[in-house]
Amino acid sequence: MYTISVQAHYDAAHLLRNYEGKCAHLHGHRYHVEVAVRAPDVGEQGMVYDFTDLKKHLKELAERFDHVNLNDVSPFTEIESTAENQARFFYDEMKKRLPPELSEGLLYARVSESPGQWAQYGP
Repeated sequence: MYTISVQAHYDAAHLLRNYEGKCAHLHGHRYHVEVAVRAPDVGEQGMVYDFTDLKKHLKELAERFDHVNLNDVSPFTEIESTAENQARFFYDEMKKRLPPELSEGLLYARVSESPGQWAQYGP
């Protein structure tokens, strides 16, 4: 089984509406997002999927959140902008963008808001 992974980043502000503590106040992070895809074999080019294409999809999604207040951007106008919910957003959106045979191999989306901690969503 092969696994490939790409990463992107975005700088954004947010606050947690249903939280008591420092994170209830507007603050910022340099978020890192990673997605991983697995496949049982490689194609004719010797690749699971072109890194360039996989990263392009992820960067397009991450750019939506760069230098904004996440609480002002859908879907985080309705749900908390936690790393967990962001990971779910990236997973669901990447699944829509990948070719059907590859979307079934999407393992996870992982979002880190600071070094040493991350949230991951997958099937």
